[in-house]
Amino acid sequence: MADASTVTVVLPAFEEAEAIGVVVRELRAAAAWREVLVIDDGSADETAAIAAAAGARVIKHPYNKGNGAAVKTGVRQASGEYVLIIDADGQHSAADALRLVGYLGEYDLVVGARAGSGHASSARQVGNNLLNWLASYLTGRHIPDLTSGLRAARTSGLREFLHLLPNGFSTPTTTTLSFVKAGYSVRFEPIAVAPRLGKSKIKFVSDGAKFFLILLKVVTVFSPLRIFLPMAGAAFVLGAVYAVWTAITQQHITNSSVLLILLAVVIFLVGLVSEQISTMRSEGPR
Repeated sequence: MADASTVTVVLPAFEEAEAIGVVVRELRAAAAWREVLVIDDGSADETAAIAAAAGARVIKHPYNKGNGAAVKTGVRQASGEYVLIIDADGQHSAADALRLVGYLGEYDLVVGARAGSGHASSARQVGNNLLNWLASYLTGRHIPDLTSGLRAARTSGLREFLHLLPNGFSTPTTTTLSFVKAGYSVRFEPIAVAPRLGKSKIKFVSDGAKFFLILLKVVTVFSPLRIFLPMAGAAFVLGAVYAVWTAITQQHITNSSVLLILLAVVIFLVGLVSEQISTMRSEGPR
């Protein structure tokens, strides 16, 4: 079990003046953290001043770079052995955060898995469930909550994957997939969420598409055959079935069938080479 004195708390914040003071005070009251860092991502409101008044160390971005960029700044500046990343909107409780930290040491990454539907809209729930299912398939492990903003991890592990983290809202997705595919010990701990204070910055359509692309990007970095093998199999089956059908009905095999089968072979070989590159990259020196 990690002691709170070894944990740096990182709160990425963009125009969260309504919530940041309450969040920082609750965190400081819950445990004697090594430090509480608020990364003000170019806010135009009083986020930075309120956070500092509540007792946080504030680092300001000169302009809005994105939630992921704020997290990366916090991880680079963290002096603790472990990092606790928590949203600054008041959805997560300090008690849940402390409970996640309790599993550090045994686990390299502990993710707060939101129980039930939470307070997301129906469209957001469907999108999150789809991402969770796809991530579970691509990684070969059940992932109940891919996009949770509450997570605790070894600082060294986060820094190992820092170059993969996007500047936008897909940092939780990338860190979860990276730790799972790299073979680190990951735990999903059920948590409850409260209604957020203030307005959400996530746009369902545009950010949902980004989450999906980030998911594919990370999995192709760590396990490319999970993507290439189904594609090759689908092309081969389609080509073979079409070849049999034309051979029976037309007494010859068409060029389309041959091209589909060749396409399947090419996709498979590209996936095989990608898998070898991925293996060498993962097993090489850090």
